[in-house]
Amino acid sequence: MTQSIPWPTVKRSLVAILRGIKPDEAEAIVDALIEAGFEVVEVPLNSPDPFVSIERLAKRFGTNCLIGAGTVVNAPDCVRVAEAGGRLMVSPNVDAEVLATAQAYDMVTMPGVFTPSEAFLALRSGASALKYFPAAVLGPSGIAAQLAVLPKGVVVGAVGGVSDKNLASYVAAGVTAFGLGSSLYKPGMTASDVRETARASVHAYDAAVAKG
Repeated sequence: MTQSIPWPTVKRSLVAILRGIKPDEAEAIVDALIEAGFEVVEVPLNSPDPFVSIERLAKRFGTNCLIGAGTVVNAPDCVRVAEAGGRLMVSPNVDAEVLATAQAYDMVTMPGVFTPSEAFLALRSGASALKYFPAAVLGPSGIAAQLAVLPKGVVVGAVGGVSDKNLASYVAAGVTAFGLGSSLYKPGMTASDVRETARASVHAYDAAVAKG
């Protein structure tokens, strides 16, 4: 099993997915997210000029926030993310070459999985965390069933259809990390808008964790 870069120690394992964000608005949006309590941000590579956004965000927030990219599906793009200052690589799939490239640049990795076979392949390939995607299809019970056979201590994330409205059910199932996309940010939203959705997500997470 390849040694992984560990998932960071953060107060809340909430990943802000800023799909569609533009470079000229990225800093204000992330400033609002950090103010609300987020410490992990991904800019999907199918956003406008994503490497520009990542570079700006890494320079401004990289010391106290894990900044990186989502929808990373090939090794050259992974290298570009690292060269832009990104330290997080999130993908929709498990690709051993992409994971190896990310590890070579000391990046935290969160590949997308859906089945036990994919989950164990990702772990053997050195994934820092697992991203169950699309989580809404598996649901909390589907992920919980797989947790029963996964190694203890694996960071398990749910992405896809997860929001402040249903986050508690995933926490109860044993999920420990969450990728929040359209419930948190949609293109056209202002920093003020995002501050409100981020606060709602943080409140829901804190309440769910406190409930246990």
